[in-house]
Amino acid sequence: MAEGGTGAGGRETAAQDLERELSKLFGRARSLSLTIAARVHPGLDSASYALLVHLSGIAPVRAADVVELTGLDKSTVSRQIARLEELGLIERVADPSDGRARLVQLTETGATRLAEVREDRRKQLRATLADWSTPDIEEFSRLLGKLNSDL
Repeated sequence: MAEGGTGAGGRETAAQDLERELSKLFGRARSLSLTIAARVHPGLDSASYALLVHLSGIAPVRAADVVELTGLDKSTVSRQIARLEELGLIERVADPSDGRARLVQLTETGATRLAEVREDRRKQLRATLADWSTPDIEEFSRLLGKLNSDL
């Protein structure tokens, strides 16, 4: 008997249900990401928005380090950094520890717009989860963390 007291058929059904729900969630997340990206800047795509969010937590940083930290390939990171710079959301600044090197960081505009949008998103999430118990939110968060770790 499989874990949780269900047979192989029950586990397969549960896996299919999970796959279907994850597919719905990922589709909604892509759509939401496009909407949020457009609120930061009308010319921002969801992939560059994801990099902007990532940079907000680690900047200032060398572009080469972004490649290592994100696992994205160098050409993708270079293209996204160039786009974010073109939109005025990030800037390149001199590395104080090595005058020849450049660091990327959010501009004041980029940081402000991102903070506003993220606060709105947090408010929406709190409203969506208003009827959830705190233990349910904690358990859902724990299980999502486990899934992310396993992936």
